[in-house]
Amino acid sequence: MADVKKAERPLSPHILIYRPQLTAITSILTRITGNALIVSVVLVVWWLLAAATSAEYYALADAVLTSWFGDLVMTLSVLGLWYHYLAGLRHLAFDAGKGMDLPTAEKLGWACLIGSVVLTVLTLIIV
Repeated sequence: MADVKKAERPLSPHILIYRPQLTAITSILTRITGNALIVSVVLVVWWLLAAATSAEYYALADAVLTSWFGDLVMTLSVLGLWYHYLAGLRHLAFDAGKGMDLPTAEKLGWACLIGSVVLTVLTLIIV
């Protein structure tokens, strides 16, 4: 068999030179927020079940949800809820064949990211 000299080049983009696209990041964030919302729903259901169980158990659950940790989790849940909602609307537009060109898709991605932060701040101010 003949000796074949292979070219010294990477087979795939290296992590240091590959720049992740915004559309890929927003897709990953949609999946992360969807799964994170499950955690917050479990906490709220635990709080409601504790309220239906006994006053002592409710006091424990309420202390957890009203602590700094509970406030942080619920605030991040509001952020995740708004982001997941806006990303769902974006995906609905994509399913209808709208906004599929790269500049529009990136603008919609930024709209989801910025819009979720703005709506979270407005929600926290109003509530």
